[in-house]
Amino acid sequence: MSMKLDDSLLLQLKDLRVHFPIQGGLMLRKVAEVKAVDGVTFSLAKGETLGLVGESGCGKTTVGRAIVNILQSGSPDVEVLGEINFNSKADGWVDLAAKSRRGMRKYRSDIQMIFQDPFSSLNSRMLVKDIVAEPLEITQPDLKAAEVDERVFWLLDKVGLNKEQAYRYPHEFSGGQRQRVGFARALATNPQLIVADEPVSALDVSIQAQVINLLQDLQEEFNLTYIFIAHDLSVVEHISNRIAVMYLGQLVELGEAQAVYRSPKHPYTRALLDAVPLPDPDRIKTKDRQLLQGDVPNPIAKPSGCAFRTRCPVAQGECANAIPVFRALADGRQVACPFVD
Repeated sequence: MSMKLDDSLLLQLKDLRVHFPIQGGLMLRKVAEVKAVDGVTFSLAKGETLGLVGESGCGKTTVGRAIVNILQSGSPDVEVLGEINFNSKADGWVDLAAKSRRGMRKYRSDIQMIFQDPFSSLNSRMLVKDIVAEPLEITQPDLKAAEVDERVFWLLDKVGLNKEQAYRYPHEFSGGQRQRVGFARALATNPQLIVADEPVSALDVSIQAQVINLLQDLQEEFNLTYIFIAHDLSVVEHISNRIAVMYLGQLVELGEAQAVYRSPKHPYTRALLDAVPLPDPDRIKTKDRQLLQGDVPNPIAKPSGCAFRTRCPVAQGECANAIPVFRALADGRQVACPFVD
């Protein structure tokens, strides 16, 4: 699938593939590989939020880590193929997939990542003030100490924390507060793109809405673009402009958020929506819920043809013979299934 690179877009993935080697034997030679991401293509407009969803192990986090280049620059054994075209402030369109650790330094300030666990992603031996200041000191070494402090306090205020809390350690905060520290650190470099890897999954439900609202407020104020990774479709419903659904390393549906929620096309998307808990017991009894059978196949030995066919309620014999084409439907969304329209 070819896509035109234009300045209204910020990111374009073309046939992204990420393969992790499996080594064995006395010489630790490569004996197999896990195709964690297997041909993902999508574009992202400036100011947009793309919700990337799917079950655990589907490859969505690997996509996010490949975009910020912490896979290919972190391990020489990982293969990252295809293109990750990013519209940077400095040089325009660059292919991040081809960048080394040294080559990525120029673009690190443009792309930041918020991690799932707000405790392990923060250095427990550093004050919050120093955690937020660290990316500033790396990317803007000419700033004076007073200027760094002023910027840190301003950022903490933006995420709902005060100056006094800057002199505490991460363990002195709640999970929601620690995630806010992570937001402040990500904003420190004035990024264009933030990849949020399940930023609310480790938080209480009562806190999740607050954090999502904060992300939306920050997006509007700082003109941010998000990739919001989650395993629960209900989490990304209100924050996403579009939703991309992944299964075993491949996209199975991509479309406008409300269209996907109102009328999911792919059987896997319908099953994910049916798995969302409903607050009304009477509605649970009357709703025809489609629950998936079996487990996700081993990614080392994926089923032939359509990877979802072993759990799909509408699978037919031909599904075993060819990988379904990721095609556009009449309403503009894309679906990898020949039996939906």
